[in-house]
Amino acid sequence: MFVLHERLEKDTAFVLDWPLSSVLLTNDNRYPWLILVPRVADVRDIHNLDTADQAQVMLEMSRASEGVERLFETDKTNVAALGNMVPQLHIHVIGRFTGDDAWPGPVWGVHPPRPYEADELAKTLDKIRVEFAQAFA
Repeated sequence: MFVLHERLEKDTAFVLDWPLSSVLLTNDNRYPWLILVPRVADVRDIHNLDTADQAQVMLEMSRASEGVERLFETDKTNVAALGNMVPQLHIHVIGRFTGDDAWPGPVWGVHPPRPYEADELAKTLDKIRVEFAQAFA
């Protein structure tokens, strides 16, 4: 049975479900930072998914990247599946801007997260949900 890892649950807000993955928003307003989590139990890496799910997660990664770029007018979108801290398969889709707090380096460990204010989080989630609701309709 699929259960979201406690650290992902603690550090993110739920956006919506796509055919394979739950889409989450990381609670750090420095970056538009999504996390895709395939709802498959006990999977650590993309190659552990069956062939159909591998294709689906790649499509979802592309749709998430396109959406982040369009919604937030990013300069670059970074996509990574690291899993060093959280073993459950999850894919980061992070919108980057030249001159952001970590540019041009990676975002991990540079600054402590700067959480969204409640109203900012609600508006950001709504914005993403509207954009992403039709991605697989």
